[in-house]
Amino acid sequence: MSFNWQIDSKTRRVTIKIDGDFTRGDVEAYVRAVEASGAVNWAKLLDGRTGRPAMGREDMLALGVLFRSYHQQGPVGPLAIVLGDNEVERIERLLGILATADRPMRVFRDLEPAQRWIERQPSA
Repeated sequence: MSFNWQIDSKTRRVTIKIDGDFTRGDVEAYVRAVEASGAVNWAKLLDGRTGRPAMGREDMLALGVLFRSYHQQGPVGPLAIVLGDNEVERIERLLGILATADRPMRVFRDLEPAQRWIERQPSA
């Protein structure tokens, strides 16, 4: 498993790369790091094309509650998510919760269009 992120204060962007299985704990550690860095309202690019959620429904719902709590605290930054075809269905509910935030968000199949799109988005 590899769940890596880079928080770049110069570009005010967070880049996440997921390879292999990832858990609720992995996502919660990422969220804590983003919050501690003051980057909740920065643009985020998540490359999850080779990631696979190793979580059940209860974990997905708990993450949805966590994300929703951030949406209610104030502005969150734009989000570009790159996923493989087979993963969209598995995390559809979580994507729906992420989409309820008052921010630009798009799901992509390829990294390059996602990078171009997120580069055009201002931080919240």
